[in-house]
Amino acid sequence: MKVFLIGFMGSGKSTVARKLASRLGYESLDLDALIEQGEGQTIDELFGQQGEDYFRKLEYTYLRKLEDKQQAVIATGGGTPCYHRNMDYMNATGITVYLKMTPARLHSRLKNAGGSRPLLKGQAGKDLLQSIVEKLDEREDFYREATLVVDGFNLDVSSLAEEIIRRLKQ
Repeated sequence: MKVFLIGFMGSGKSTVARKLASRLGYESLDLDALIEQGEGQTIDELFGQQGEDYFRKLEYTYLRKLEDKQQAVIATGGGTPCYHRNMDYMNATGITVYLKMTPARLHSRLKNAGGSRPLLKGQAGKDLLQSIVEKLDEREDFYREATLVVDGFNLDVSSLAEEIIRRLKQ
């Protein structure tokens, strides 16, 4: 079984993927890290030099390279489910788990990360919060297609991993 973690940037997908994979005895994979390794550039560089459309095509390609992976927990990028029918693909080939967080909680986690998040560059304070609200609103319909929706802001990482395992067994 493959488990795809989806959700907005800053929702903790990479951290939860490591913990959940460890608890399940699965491999932990981070789609952004795989793209960076494969392309020899950071996500920020890819966005800056090639643009978002190019990056979204890379996500599509690298996501499908994982088709033969089994017993893996895959942390996806925040926008991965929203392009190129990726959400349909992930739901057809594994279990999707949406780590749901409020805009205010995401803002508190992302307010110091603007430089490393291409879609948030140059934003701070109310502008950043407004951007999160708008982008989350655009993506929410895709995120809600997940097999499981988990409240990502009330639990620590270990408890969140245990909650996901419990829900996967239901």
